[in-house]
Amino acid sequence: MIMTPADLHDFFQHRGIRDVECLFPDVSGYPRGKRMPAASFIRGDELRIAQAIPMQAITGDYSYDPIFPDSDPDIRLVPDYSTLKIAPWSSVPRAFAIHDCVELNGSLCQFAPRSILKNVLLRYAALGLSAVVAPEIEFYLTAPNNNPDLPLTAPAARNGRAENGQSAFSMNMLNEMAPFWDEFNATMEVLGIRADTWIHEVGLSQYEINLVHGDPLAMADQAFLLKYAAKETAIKHGMNAVFMAKPVSGQPGSSMHLHQSVVDADGKNIFCDSESKDSADFHHFIAGLQTYLPDLMLIFAPSVNSFRRFIPGSQAPVNLQWGVDNRTAGLRIPLSGPAARRVENRIAGADANPYLVIAASLAAGLAGIEEKLIPAPAVNGSAYDCSHDLAPGFMAAHAQMGNSASARRLLGDAFVTAYCAVKLVEYQSYLSEIGAWERRFLAAQT
Repeated sequence: MIMTPADLHDFFQHRGIRDVECLFPDVSGYPRGKRMPAASFIRGDELRIAQAIPMQAITGDYSYDPIFPDSDPDIRLVPDYSTLKIAPWSSVPRAFAIHDCVELNGSLCQFAPRSILKNVLLRYAALGLSAVVAPEIEFYLTAPNNNPDLPLTAPAARNGRAENGQSAFSMNMLNEMAPFWDEFNATMEVLGIRADTWIHEVGLSQYEINLVHGDPLAMADQAFLLKYAAKETAIKHGMNAVFMAKPVSGQPGSSMHLHQSVVDADGKNIFCDSESKDSADFHHFIAGLQTYLPDLMLIFAPSVNSFRRFIPGSQAPVNLQWGVDNRTAGLRIPLSGPAARRVENRIAGADANPYLVIAASLAAGLAGIEEKLIPAPAVNGSAYDCSHDLAPGFMAAHAQMGNSASARRLLGDAFVTAYCAVKLVEYQSYLSEIGAWERRFLAAQT
């Protein structure tokens, strides 16, 4: 989408906009960027940042792996005008736009998550195909927590009390947080985030928002903005929105399930054949996920905390079995008509970067179609009874991805090297801290 300076001038003048947040998602899906005057944005003034910023660790540190040039060169931030919106979280009239990270030679920055997804979608387009996805994102609302040594707790509800029991699908508990939800729903409308449903999940003050299916890049943008907006709105209401995979001990983890299908140039779902039965491509896609996702586990579970979610019987998968309407399987096939035939990837946590989750899942599925891979038989009964085939912890996933030729082929050699380097920086930071468990048991018993 192209907007002329006259279009931008009219957009900003009508709304009294004085500055613009020039955003991009970093490797963790965190919003970074610069703010610039509206007049500069209208003129199209060039905006640059250091190439290392998209790969900034969640701790704020950087990797010194040789994959990153010592000179730390500039890249340009180029706006995607289709994402230009009013920033509902701002106290003054302000706009924002999501930007692509572009090298000075005009190519997409190979370290930027939005670039990785765009490159995967180009492979679909080269075959006359398009992907359709719909994320489901879970998160907790918590009371403010100024001391990270203390556990997160449920916030006080409208009745003055904190929730103290499991309230899955409770309408009362949705209503108890009405001030937050009223503003958040209005914010999502302003941002163009199309929610299908939102519910109270199993955990204490845990919620889920299901997004309406659509174009993968647009859906990644919506998921990115949903997290940003949820955090800003929660703070305004004296709470925190937490997207950790396992934020509260003894409570369910938070996931980001991804529904995905593929359509041809005529818009027909290729997962069904002419007789409305499961097609060969449908099975090839599933096989691609089963074959390649294990090497990409670090995308779906990017931190030490992520792996606390994968406990048998906790509604989090422990393998990549597939089954029809089976929530114990890592790959669930919802009951649907031919036009809506899809595969639900249940592996990712809510802490994962939505651009990378969508890119990795779609790249694996497409590889299955191209290579005509054959999936394992569908599981009947509980997939928890099958072997735990996913990496059991962070370092195992890190080693598997770093040593994987297929991961590098699907997502790019430089990106995989850079991603693993940054994740190692984060892991080393984790190892430098002494936790409550160690103080509780080791200090007394050793």
